[in-house]
Amino acid sequence: MILTLMGTVVIAGIVGYAAERSGFTSNGYVQSIIICTGGAFLFFFVRLMFGIGFSAPGWNAIASSIGALVIVPTHWRR
Repeated sequence: MILTLMGTVVIAGIVGYAAERSGFTSNGYVQSIIICTGGAFLFFFVRLMFGIGFSAPGWNAIASSIGALVIVPTHWRR
């Protein structure tokens, strides 16, 4: 379980960096990585508690990171 959690954090960081590098977001590198990591943590624990998600933890991390990047910045913009 601890290796899955560490892998989730690493994948979320890579997705955050790649999203910022490709121009998908314009939050800043650190902010995008923090948003992705937070979304991945949330989805990881939802998966543990309720069993909702994909069968592979890597797909869960990618989907939750992209979802967090879409939801969080657009929610707080005017």
